[in-house]
Amino acid sequence: MNYDLSWMLDSALEVPEAQHAILVSADGLLMARSKDVGRDHADTVAAAMSGMQSLSRTVADFCGGPNGRPQWRQTLVEFDHGWVFLISAGEGAYLAVSASPDVDMAEITFRMQQLVGQLGKALTSPPRERADIQP
Repeated sequence: MNYDLSWMLDSALEVPEAQHAILVSADGLLMARSKDVGRDHADTVAAAMSGMQSLSRTVADFCGGPNGRPQWRQTLVEFDHGWVFLISAGEGAYLAVSASPDVDMAEITFRMQQLVGQLGKALTSPPRERADIQP
């Protein structure tokens, strides 16, 4: 798990009523989690989110469309006690955020998109080399 990215996930939780955030690889592995999510729980949710995303893509043609298969953008699941939002976070990564029923849905999805932009840069940036180390 990349703890360097974990602190970034907490920015999604600045939206009132947002609860937890995780970053998941396409194969269901936990990449990062917000500070209030336990590791075991986050691992379980990561695997479920990967499966949920896969199922969502499978039923994409159920939406139809004039030019072939529609592209998956977001999966939203509603529960009595809240929501789970799942979006693409770049090549082979997904961002999942949970929120209470009273969350401003437009605000949370906007914040998630902003976060994805930041995560994309962090996920694709090569590691920095230390200047004080000589080859």
